[in-house]
Amino acid sequence: QVQLVESGGGLVQPGGSLRLSCAASGRTFSSYFMGWFRQGSGKEREFVANISWRGGSTSYADSVKGRFTISGDNAKNTVYLQMNSLKPEDTAVYYCAARLPAASTYAYWGQGTQVTVSS
Repeated sequence: QVQLVESGGGLVQPGGSLRLSCAASGRTFSSYFMGWFRQGSGKEREFVANISWRGGSTSYADSVKGRFTISGDNAKNTVYLQMNSLKPEDTAVYYCAARLPAASTYAYWGQGTQVTVSS
């Protein structure tokens, strides 16, 4: 059974930092793309970043470029999202997801972790 478990969310002041973690289990994810998505209250879910574990290539939404960094630890089957210079508009539930490189959609999703940026 595939499981993705996010952690690391919380309340942070504007300008602060958080690091989210996504622990993957149930299969070998070395060939997968791992992604982070977020959904704010009353908003559509949106792409944040993804990483190819095989090649290490990354991509980011324009809204987080230069502030967020996605990385992976193959030995731990864990993907991270380092979030710096957080803004109130980054407030959302953040989800981890996994897909095969040839797939157009993400097949596996975590339960989400809440990030709130507020003073």
